[in-house]
Amino acid sequence: MHYTYTYDVVRLALKRANKSFVMTGLCLLSFLICLTCVFQPAFAKTSRIKDIVDIEGVRENQLVGYGLVVGLNGTGDGINNSPFTEQSLIAMLERLGVNIRGQNLNTGNVAAVMVTGTLPPFTNQGSRIDVNVSAFGDAKSLQGGTLLVTPLIAADGEVYAVAQGEVNIAGFSVEGDAASVTQNTPTAGRIPSGAIVEREINFQLEELQQIRLALRNPDFTTSRRIAQAINGFTNTHLARAENSASVMLRRPSGYDGTIVDLITDVEQLPIQPDQPARVVISERSGVIVMGADVRVSSVAIAQGNLTLKISETPQVSQANPFADQGETVTVPRSDISASVGDDVKLAILDTGVTLQELVTGLNQLGVKPRDVITILQAIKAAGALQAEIEVM
Repeated sequence: MHYTYTYDVVRLALKRANKSFVMTGLCLLSFLICLTCVFQPAFAKTSRIKDIVDIEGVRENQLVGYGLVVGLNGTGDGINNSPFTEQSLIAMLERLGVNIRGQNLNTGNVAAVMVTGTLPPFTNQGSRIDVNVSAFGDAKSLQGGTLLVTPLIAADGEVYAVAQGEVNIAGFSVEGDAASVTQNTPTAGRIPSGAIVEREINFQLEELQQIRLALRNPDFTTSRRIAQAINGFTNTHLARAENSASVMLRRPSGYDGTIVDLITDVEQLPIQPDQPARVVISERSGVIVMGADVRVSSVAIAQGNLTLKISETPQVSQANPFADQGETVTVPRSDISASVGDDVKLAILDTGVTLQELVTGLNQLGVKPRDVITILQAIKAAGALQAEIEVM
């Protein structure tokens, strides 16, 4: 009896211990889930500093040039309709030692084009960049053409690259006597790595003692958060928010690295960008984009459908056969009807309605996107939409 009693006590103690362990584990798991739910939205909204700012001075430069594309299969410019193509062709041949002035040119294998490209920051001399080629005259297609040497100039008038190569197009055009087929745009193409950089942009970033971080979406709160994150990371007052669009970052006197090293250290810092409540509307396409902070005050919304239908069924009135007088005339017959939708609903939105609740309510009314544009503008006019409306 003694051993049986001891065995039962031990078994009961182990059972209670296992139950307590399981309950403790469940409580711990629930606590971790709660922590995940609380902190996950905050971390999910963060972005790196390098993704929301630009470094002042680190920028691209636009290049443009005028050239000729040769080797076309009769789809080039008409010489009679494009005098600039004829002048460019004559000038090019004269530079090559061929004099054709006064001659009658009738070639359809040449097209005048505009060549555009973008020079990335800190591009070294001898590097290659992509260029785009677009027909300038009445050429029908650039398929199979080759761009001749074309200098590319920047806004200062200096040549920074020279382009040449075969033009790649993503379309075609086929024409017959009674029909034609055109896919995409055969008068525009691209030359991958088609330009060689001949001049570098003189900008020494590593010699600067301070730089300005330009926010891509200006906001005072975001600007201040960037400065606070940098100062907290470096434990010094290196960053200062100048305004909603820029943060000044200076290189400390005792810093061993350059300003480039400092940028590398701070550009990975996470920031939670802030944004104003804004509704962007495109009248032409019917696209509506609403920010997460859009709020609506108490307002009632009703959306009705008024349909007007006009049918024209003209009739012909003719005179009797063998009548002395009379003529055939057209008598108009119009049938006009108006109807109002019977399923018109009235919805009430309470104060502080969120974006999700607003969209859900409008969907329940069966409102189409173009009707939503009018409703949002009406809510804004009533002073119930706590957001800025931007019409594109």
